[in-house]
Amino acid sequence: MPIITNIQDLKKIYRRRVPKMFFDYTESGSWTEQTFRENVTDFSELRLRQRVAVDMSGRHTRAKMIGQDVAMPVALAPVGLTGLQSADGEIKAARAAEKFGVPYTLSTMSICSIEDVAAKTEKPFWFQLYVMKDQDYMSRLMARAKEANCSALIITLDLQILGQRHKDIQNGLSAPPKLSPKTLLNLSTKWAWGMEMLRTNRKNFGNVVGHAKGVTDTTSLSSWTAEQFDPKLDWDKIKTLRKEWGGKVILKGILDAEDAKLALNVGADAIIVSNHGGRQLDGAQSSIRALPSIIDAVGDKIEVHLDGGIRSGQDVLKALALGAKGTYIGRSYIYGLGALGQKGVRLSLEIIQKELETTMALCGHRALCQLSRDTLRIPVGFADSWI
Repeated sequence: MPIITNIQDLKKIYRRRVPKMFFDYTESGSWTEQTFRENVTDFSELRLRQRVAVDMSGRHTRAKMIGQDVAMPVALAPVGLTGLQSADGEIKAARAAEKFGVPYTLSTMSICSIEDVAAKTEKPFWFQLYVMKDQDYMSRLMARAKEANCSALIITLDLQILGQRHKDIQNGLSAPPKLSPKTLLNLSTKWAWGMEMLRTNRKNFGNVVGHAKGVTDTTSLSSWTAEQFDPKLDWDKIKTLRKEWGGKVILKGILDAEDAKLALNVGADAIIVSNHGGRQLDGAQSSIRALPSIIDAVGDKIEVHLDGGIRSGQDVLKALALGAKGTYIGRSYIYGLGALGQKGVRLSLEIIQKELETTMALCGHRALCQLSRDTLRIPVGFADSWI
């Protein structure tokens, strides 16, 4: 086993271990993948302000996200197909997050169901909702999340229609994988992954199959999914969903200051500045570039979080210094999960926390609440609005 010191080390192992179609699912964006790339690279334009001869003792990374105590303000983002990156992957990720002390978010399009994860964890997790046309299914899905004691509902706003991801189309991505000659050839080289998958019965979308009307197998699932994302989603429908849920609601997919104000008006508890990991509108701003104008627009009236491009604790610190109250990692923990299972998710969190704490100290701070834009050297024009 090679020595693992950063998230990129986990990514290398992950790439060797999982089938190509699932690696490509993680490591891809829509169309030219410009936004996917810039989500990561734009962080490097922000420089850190080093301070010296400052008391660094007693430092910690503890914080709160929507009132919940967290070991650091980093949540595991909702990621579809997690249970095909590693057998029972959602359960493994949720347990790692629980033990570490950060929130885990289960995707609507997970392999393990809400009930599966609830049965294998002890503390409440968050649930992410895609807005579908089938209102009865939606209501029952939220009722299941309530029954599982999910403590927050994350409503994704930027998937009314599906962005085109060339790699997924070329690979014939499906759950479970379709066994074409090309797929079989690749799977034959991933024997450790295959042996794990043979030991689990969870290979399909656990929140959909057997729950949505008429969806009983892979064939019916594909046709149902293709037509179910709701293009009519609007702010009135978000108000209705918030009222039906009755608990804490986070709105994910905000990339514009005007939309942030509208999210505030519908009574959301938090918003997530996100472009869906660059998987929807290619050519949109990176999340980190969009963050400052959104913070300026809503101030402290609503909790603002950031998702997209975080590959290190330094990235987390930069987002917090710009004003975010929380951050999310998706690909970073998927690398760990695919590489080493639950242990790998834990390791990804440990790496990020260590980098975050060390960077915070070298910037002259002992607690994350001391961070501000003054912690950074921000280039002129970095966060200017588009003309």
